[in-house]
Amino acid sequence: MKACIFDLDGTILNTLEAIALSGNRMLAELGLPPQPADDYRYHCGDGADLLVKRCLEEAGAFTEENYRAGCVLQRKFLREKPTYRTVPYDGMPEVLNKLKNEGIRIAVCTNKPDEAAKGTVYGIYGEDLFDLVIGQKEGIPTKPDPTGALLIARMLGAEPEECLYFGDTWTDMKTGKAAGMYTVGVLWGYRDREELEENGADRIIAKPDEIPGLIAELGGIGNE
Repeated sequence: MKACIFDLDGTILNTLEAIALSGNRMLAELGLPPQPADDYRYHCGDGADLLVKRCLEEAGAFTEENYRAGCVLQRKFLREKPTYRTVPYDGMPEVLNKLKNEGIRIAVCTNKPDEAAKGTVYGIYGEDLFDLVIGQKEGIPTKPDPTGALLIARMLGAEPEECLYFGDTWTDMKTGKAAGMYTVGVLWGYRDREELEENGADRIIAKPDEIPGLIAELGGIGNE
């Protein structure tokens, strides 16, 4: 194995409070009440525009006018505070640095808008850890379309079968499988084991520190 491609929200970072802040600021601008941060576990994951749609539907206020305005507002607010109350999951920084030091290429493929994705990752991990960070932007369809993941593999000089894809939602499992990558569901994120199993996870792990052993098992890092 040559490369590890990670989802962002719920996989390498707990971003739930930042996502909820941007969504609730958007709702407030439209004169609507806030929603609990925990609801955003299910609002997020499939791109910013669908998050807005789900928020408005939950509020019983979906109209084309609200949707158009909400998409602009939510992206604006997310850009302004991409790392609000955002923290790495326990053990993740150490694991990422270990992979980097062992020569495994690491990248992020997310449905978060590209500017906010880079702001989030670089704001927490700095600009030198990941080889690539690619979010939703023109020319790259949202996951589970595998275009982004396959583009990352090509840019890292790896074949799909030489890549592991990590994520916490059904969208990620479908993405990894569609890309022909070894697909790993993580239990520390926003969704549950059943969702990951039902959508084709090759393996499910409970803690980040399981990652190096899994890669060693698959032939990536030397068996320590």
